[in-house]
Amino acid sequence: MNIKVPEYVKGHGLLKGKSVLITAAAGAGIGFSAAQRAIEEGCRGIVISDIHEGRLTASVEKLKAETGCEQVYGKVGNVAIEEDVQALINTAEELLGGVDVLINNAGLGTTKLLIEMEDPEWNKVIDVTLNGTMRMTRYMMRVMKERGHGVIVNNASVLGWRAQKEQAHYAAAKAGVMALTRCAALEAADFGVRINAVAPSLAVHAMLKKSAPAELLAELEGREAYGRGAEVWEVANIMMFLASDYSSYMTGEIVSCSSQRA
Repeated sequence: MNIKVPEYVKGHGLLKGKSVLITAAAGAGIGFSAAQRAIEEGCRGIVISDIHEGRLTASVEKLKAETGCEQVYGKVGNVAIEEDVQALINTAEELLGGVDVLINNAGLGTTKLLIEMEDPEWNKVIDVTLNGTMRMTRYMMRVMKERGHGVIVNNASVLGWRAQKEQAHYAAAKAGVMALTRCAALEAADFGVRINAVAPSLAVHAMLKKSAPAELLAELEGREAYGRGAEVWEVANIMMFLASDYSSYMTGEIVSCSSQRA
C-alpha cells in the first residue's frame, strides 16, 4: 500500500453478527465512515444518530443504497440532553435486539483564544464532547451490565495529550474523554464490558474543509509524517479493530491514530 495515497481496505468480517450504535454519524465525517465500515465488517444491524434530521435521513438512505444492508436505522438525538441519550439507547436496544457495540463519536469544536472565550462557548464544547460521551457511556454501561458483555469505543483526540493554540476547550474535553475511558473501563471490566478510545490527529473531510481555514489545514497536514491528514476511513478502521474480538484483551486504552512529527 502507498502510505501517502492509501487504498480503501475491504471488510474482513470483524463485526460479523454484531449490532452497532454510533452517535454523530450523519454527513461525511468519521461517524458516517464508521457506520459504513461497520456494515462492511458484517454487522447485523446499525443505528446511527445525529442532531440534524435531514442529514440523518439522507445518511440512512445512502448507507442502505451503497451497502445493500436494510437493517440501517436513524434516530435524532442530542448527547447534551439526558432524555435524548436514554431514548436513543432504548430505541437502538429495541430495533437491534440489543446493542453489542457503541461508538461515541459526537463532539464539538470551535476555534478561539482562551482570553477571548466566554463561558457559554467553553461550556457548550465541554457539554457535547465530554459530558455527552459520559452520558452515553453511563447509560450504555447500565444496559450492557445486565447482559454481561459489550464494547464501547470513544473518539478522543491527540489534543488530549498535545497543545495547540485556540483549542483549550476542545483539548480539555478530549483529555477528559481519555480519563473517562480509562476509569470507566476499570468499572466495566467487572461485568464483562470493554471500553477503549481512538485519538486521531487530523482527519480531513468535506465538513472540516468548510469550517477550518485552508491555511490552518495546510499547516497541520505539513506536520504529519506522510504530508497529509488521515482519511476518515483510516480512523474508522481503528474503531472497527477496537470494537471487534481482535482487541479482546484491550480495555482502558487510548490508541493514537497519528503520524505527527511535532
